[in-house]
Amino acid sequence: MSAALPPPSEIEARIARARLSEGTRPCVDRLRFATFAELLEARGAHGTNPFLVYYDEAGHRSAFSYGEFAARVAARAHTLAQAGVARGDRVATLMHNHPEAPVTCFAAWRLGATVVPVNMGEDDARIEFVLENSAAKVIVLLPEYGARARSLRAGREGRRVLDLAALSEGAPSQGALAALPLPEPEDDALIVYTSGTTGPPKGVVLSQQNLLVDAEAIAGWHALHEGSRLGCVLPVHHVNGLVVTLVTPCVAGGSVVLWRRFRTQDFWPIVKGEGVEVVSVVPTLLAFLLEDEEEAHRADLGRLRHLICGAGPLTVDLARRFEERFARRIVHGYGLSETTCYSCFLPLDLSDEEHAHWMRDFGFPSIGVPLPPNEMAIHNSEGRPLGPGERGEIVLRGVNVMKGYHGRPDANAHSFAFGWFRSGDEGFFERDPRGRPFFFITGRLKELIIRGGVNLSPFEIDEILSRIPGVARGLAVGFENDWYGEEVGAYVKLEPGAPLDEGAILEACRQRLPFAKAPKVVVFGEDIPVTSTGKYQRGRLRHLFAAHKSTQFRERR
Repeated sequence: MSAALPPPSEIEARIARARLSEGTRPCVDRLRFATFAELLEARGAHGTNPFLVYYDEAGHRSAFSYGEFAARVAARAHTLAQAGVARGDRVATLMHNHPEAPVTCFAAWRLGATVVPVNMGEDDARIEFVLENSAAKVIVLLPEYGARARSLRAGREGRRVLDLAALSEGAPSQGALAALPLPEPEDDALIVYTSGTTGPPKGVVLSQQNLLVDAEAIAGWHALHEGSRLGCVLPVHHVNGLVVTLVTPCVAGGSVVLWRRFRTQDFWPIVKGEGVEVVSVVPTLLAFLLEDEEEAHRADLGRLRHLICGAGPLTVDLARRFEERFARRIVHGYGLSETTCYSCFLPLDLSDEEHAHWMRDFGFPSIGVPLPPNEMAIHNSEGRPLGPGERGEIVLRGVNVMKGYHGRPDANAHSFAFGWFRSGDEGFFERDPRGRPFFFITGRLKELIIRGGVNLSPFEIDEILSRIPGVARGLAVGFENDWYGEEVGAYVKLEPGAPLDEGAILEACRQRLPFAKAPKVVVFGEDIPVTSTGKYQRGRLRHLFAAHKSTQFRERR
């Protein structure tokens, strides 16, 4: 029988404690913009300053100034208001990376409405769940998704569907704009549904203040200002693409280059040609860029200062090879949808030796130092803090922590059990000579391989696999085993022509790992399942090892 939930008042009190701590309050007091209405008013006054450059599927370029963007947002806000959207209503977006996505998001936020971004790469059942669970009042979609929306019966039960192909939006009058409602800082701004592989997805509720305070912190950490240009290749239905490379440059007064999709052959030419200074990526994109030998040798990186990288497991070897080849730093970081986006980054003030130390000398690349809007710690399973070098759960609290999971008191009770947000990630921290805590992530607690009652980090085994010459990518996978509960397998993608077989890979691992941690079985493949944001989905590989469920693997003497 499951334990009874605490009363709603107790759950709300836990969330409130996790969303504000004494050390993070000044981040709210120093915000330049309390709401998106204030942000849009200020940026609209920038007139002809560039804001958004877009490259479509065919490589065609279009550009919008701040004045043009603000005008389109005003027209879209007026359209949404005429469709019945009021403060507090939910607006679902069925879109890919396209200028209409930020226009619609900013318009909804101008009204104090909540955006529910839908990943159109998901299956119909999940999309229907998101639309129903969020109680979306209006759906705004690109024309490519009209037929699918109809098949999903998106407009049922009185829900309005706005197909952008059928809209004719003119500039609203000043009187019409003045009549639009104004948002408040704690108005819901986003409901982002998590990409879990089991059970129904959870809707993460973020406020306007959440988005603006995290964007302000990201801009400050990366020294972004008017004239700075960021690159957005990640999907804007997720907080990484939306917050880091759309909201953040707007807060900073800079501009953004938005790709319809990432392609290695046009990535570097656009980065150079557009003067991109910072681009946010995930580890899988770094691997793709490294695999493109031709581009690797002739790429001119122009004004690129560094790459932000997070949202997936980055190995020491992958980071080292990328930084050595392209002579640009990876500013590794960490965050979750539940903490708006990024919660920590490696500092930019590190010397080359210090940067290499934190990226390479601990078995895992450091995810960095907490951003000012939040505090981070490592707790044991009972919510007690652990010291340097001790592994436990990464926990966070501060003004960028979500308002909670939509309609999920059970998930809220668990995730806020100790007055901090429990990330579900295992990690540790070490301090530098200045006393700053540098955090490390060693794996998802749910992904830990529990062999004979001992927890094994898959990230640690990934690192060993990635260092074997001829292995393009390798993932440790825990599979069911009658003898130890779980055993360690390896899913491996080889480089073209690599003369490796299972025996060679197992032997290479056993030279570097104790028998308990070393893979016992290798499965070769070409496709590694990932989420739309580049996170590996190990759970979808476990069935490949089912034939070894009853095998007892013995150490050779």
